Amino acid sequence: MTDFIVDPVVRRFRERHYAEVEDAQWCDWRWQLRHRIRSLEQAEQLFRLSDSEREAIQQRSRDGGLPLGITPYYAALLDPDDPEQPLRRTKLPRMEEFLRSGDECRDPLGEEAHSPMPGLVHTYPDKVLFLVTDFCATYCRYCTRGRMVGQGEFLPEKHMWERALDYIRERPQIRDVLLSGGDPLILADGRLEWLLRRLHDIPHVEFLRIGSKVPAVLPYRITDELLQLFREVHPLFISIHFTHPEELTAEVRQACERLADAGVPTGGQTVLLKGVNDDPEVMKALNLGLLRVRCKPYYLHQCDPIEGSAHFRTSVARGQEIIQALHGHTSGYAVPTYMVDCAGGGGKVPVGPQYLQERDGDYLVLRNYRGEQTRYWDPISSPPES
Repeated sequence: MTDFIVDPVVRRFRERHYAEVEDAQWCDWRWQLRHRIRSLEQAEQLFRLSDSEREAIQQRSRDGGLPLGITPYYAALLDPDDPEQPLRRTKLPRMEEFLRSGDECRDPLGEEAHSPMPGLVHTYPDKVLFLVTDFCATYCRYCTRGRMVGQGEFLPEKHMWERALDYIRERPQIRDVLLSGGDPLILADGRLEWLLRRLHDIPHVEFLRIGSKVPAVLPYRITDELLQLFREVHPLFISIHFTHPEELTAEVRQACERLADAGVPTGGQTVLLKGVNDDPEVMKALNLGLLRVRCKPYYLHQCDPIEGSAHFRTSVARGQEIIQALHGHTSGYAVPTYMVDCAGGGGKVPVGPQYLQERDGDYLVLRNYRGEQTRYWDPISSPPES
């Protein structure tokens, strides 16, 4: 077991609700998974639920869909009394998620239409998305794959993986494999090793990526054994899903530092969420915090139009305003690329602020980060040779 520094917020929560749990248990990621908050009764022991939260949990238990699931560690970060706390809004269901509006749908990115077999999505020519499990340590209420996660649809079965591996082997144009789900890091070390080594041995697969929220919701998963495996399958990159600066506890900072020390480049991926992080100061604090633990803010995603997501979605213009408020006012490394994932499998499109205003003959008229207009010489025809 790896020793973790305990954040004061987590310590106070443990003393109140898990005083009998020893450090060795609490810091065991398997114990955390086994003791997730999954029912109304468990949630009511930790939180003073609003009527909307209580009714939504009950309806999910009756009708199915995206389940409730929160690790005890992450529950420590949620305000027990305030249902409007940003992190709490993203983890406890509310009745708004049962409302459908506009173009919302189950599969807004058209993944099923680009899936040659269960668990594999091939949208881009040289990249495949490999859905290795439908299980997550903690379920986000705005999940793009809310239609399938937590439903037992993609179990980590080797015969399914073998079919996907054969597909990748037979297509030398595939250079990049992104493991996602669900969350790949909830797999046991043996299963994860089996899969990573086979992918690593395919000659035309040049690098591997893992998309995960585990370092943010279950930092104890980043063990010495896992890091040793990662060292042996380089080049490996991990995209970590972060939502808010309150997630950057002592434990999470240590997990990110350990990944960096093991030579694993990490990038932060964040979904823009109304009332959660749609504020320049919040986003700045999050991204600077990520840089301090050597995690590069990579993408800011517009919230996908999944069913029941209207209460989370901002306008694209708001996302552009936030990026503009960051650019030039903080380190360039702290400014992610703002992306919209197009409907039906159209792919990701960057939609940052428009700094190019117009062309004036051989000059471009640009707007800088202070809002000032400036001219840049960019001749239409090549300048004469001297």
